[in-house]
Amino acid sequence: MARNNSSIKSATGLTGSGSRDWILQRISAVVLAVYAVVMVGFFLVNDVTYDVWHGFMMSLPMKLFSLVAVLSLVFHAWVGMWTVLTDYVKSAGLRLVLQAAIIVAILVYLFWGVMIFW
Repeated sequence: MARNNSSIKSATGLTGSGSRDWILQRISAVVLAVYAVVMVGFFLVNDVTYDVWHGFMMSLPMKLFSLVAVLSLVFHAWVGMWTVLTDYVKSAGLRLVLQAAIIVAILVYLFWGVMIFW
């Protein structure tokens, strides 16, 4: 049986491979889950005042972890939305418009998140 080795990659997928996108989304979900646990743990353990919160969030490890979490959220959101749109929006024109709007929103959130933490 002949295999199709056309090497055609998706123009809109993140990595060009469904399995790599799936793995990337799972890794990003783990990062986001760990970030959420750290944040909830911080609130449970500390008597939170502005100074305590500011010191915690502006420490270098937390800034880096927050940056990784924001990047993970961007990857996770794009892979998820791309999958939903390609599965459920059959009109190519509408899908392109929705994908463009999602890309703009994700980039705005990315830059906004980076500006907040840095």
